[in-house]
Amino acid sequence: MHKALSLFGCDTIVAVGKSTADGVTLFGKNSDREPNEAHHIVWVQPAVHPPGSRVKLTYIEIPQVEHTHGVLLAKPFWIWGAEMGVNDKGVAIGNEAVFTKAPYDKKPRLIGMDMLRLALERSASASGAVKVIIDLLEEFGQGGNCGYRHKLYYHNSFIIADPKEAFVLETAGRQWAMKKIKEVYSISNGLTIENDWDAASDDLVNYALDKGWCKSRRKFRFNECYSDFLYTKFSDCRKRRRRSLELLSAQKGHLTVHNFMKILRDHGDSPEFRPDKGITGATICMHAGFGPIRGSQTVGSMVSHLHLEHPVHFATGTAAPCTGIFKPLWIDAPPSNPGPAPQGAFDEKSLFWRHELLHRRLLDNLSHLPSLESQRDLLEAAFISDALRLSADDVRTRQSFSQRCFEQALNFEAQQLSELKNANDGRSPLHKMAWSKWNEEASLPK
Repeated sequence: MHKALSLFGCDTIVAVGKSTADGVTLFGKNSDREPNEAHHIVWVQPAVHPPGSRVKLTYIEIPQVEHTHGVLLAKPFWIWGAEMGVNDKGVAIGNEAVFTKAPYDKKPRLIGMDMLRLALERSASASGAVKVIIDLLEEFGQGGNCGYRHKLYYHNSFIIADPKEAFVLETAGRQWAMKKIKEVYSISNGLTIENDWDAASDDLVNYALDKGWCKSRRKFRFNECYSDFLYTKFSDCRKRRRRSLELLSAQKGHLTVHNFMKILRDHGDSPEFRPDKGITGATICMHAGFGPIRGSQTVGSMVSHLHLEHPVHFATGTAAPCTGIFKPLWIDAPPSNPGPAPQGAFDEKSLFWRHELLHRRLLDNLSHLPSLESQRDLLEAAFISDALRLSADDVRTRQSFSQRCFEQALNFEAQQLSELKNANDGRSPLHKMAWSKWNEEASLPK
């Protein structure tokens, strides 16, 4: 059983082939973790490793391969692996916590985020990354605590994409199922594959039958037979997935980078956004609140335009994409000064924590959000159009442009913060109490 009911959300979306406006595969992901679990953007250079080398992951060591690809990762600061990332071959991966009936191995083993990074470092294609994760799962198994301050055990699902194809891979213990994605797809903390997989572990069906999770082979559905009812329900994954698929389908054939960013910022179809209302429920843009169920916050977001020759990536590096800005990134052209790696407490030099001053002040000034959004959209639209236009330029040009975008984003957020008053838009006392505790734990300036 899990130690706490505080669940991580996450949403990963993809569109391939004719589903996008320009025919280029699009990938997007929100990482939802604990509010003070600072998110970090990391560049890792390609490398050649001596024979017999080993690599230290979050909990365990495993043999290293001879060559690893360069990767761009968006990750919780304390974990070796990542919630999302891309490599220098154009492979993008996002992982999701899924809650299943299969036993959770609490011993330190591979966690899903480690498998994601290993697959990026070791694969030149999406299909190759699928194979890497399956091989790791079957050799080492998955297990270990994935929570920051609160212990949490779960299994993993993945969307894995490259410029030519994409796959969904879902796991439960050492069992797995995989299928190729034909148009648009999303995953959101729940198993989605039924009996329509393209490949699966050898005893996927028999294991469920032996456990009594399914009455017959004919009635077997992976998502129905393996899903844990309680945690799957309270993660609100089905509602969030329905919403993301609705938004993807509504623009299918016309999807753009901007559409993907808008989906990751979605607060549902309610006309009024009030993150302080209720102690259950979740939206794609996740906002933490009071109580044991709403303990997760979107702490980082990424969108990738997976062009075959000139991919461009956009990441916030900050929490709450509705209040942050997606900045353009390239694997071979990191900004010269992206800031220091954050930790679990406030650091005024950190990109993540500088933005938290604005994000957390906005919780008491929600009436200011529409003004921020309209100005942010103008700035971001320029980032997107210029980044796509410059995508084939030399490294120095792209690196300089990315650095300017980071600086402009920081200046914009500082200006927005200066405009906020100490007003209180009437948020609920319980919501305010929860955030006061998180602020105190992070030593956030008052």
